[in-house]
Amino acid sequence: QTLSGGEAFMASLSLALGMADAIRSLHGGIEMETIFIDEGFGTLDPDTLDVAMETLVALQSQGRLVGIISHVPELQQQIGAHLVVTKTDAGSHAYFQVR
Repeated sequence: QTLSGGEAFMASLSLALGMADAIRSLHGGIEMETIFIDEGFGTLDPDTLDVAMETLVALQSQGRLVGIISHVPELQQQIGAHLVVTKTDAGSHAYFQVR
């Protein structure tokens, strides 16, 4: 209850990553190669956002797939491939955008 939004996000991310490592070590090398993160980035100040992104890029370089669900413009600029989903009257439309 005493953590700011950004601190709570970083704590949750740390716990999720630590849990994935604990599961892998305790259960005979089960790999958790994919992680999806839904929002929370908007609560981070610019410096903490950079730290979070560096962490996620490091995970990706270790062979993990990292999916981020966010509306934060700074993230959209840093990430090279996007799955863009738009809502229309006829339903949703999705497409990949690669920079």
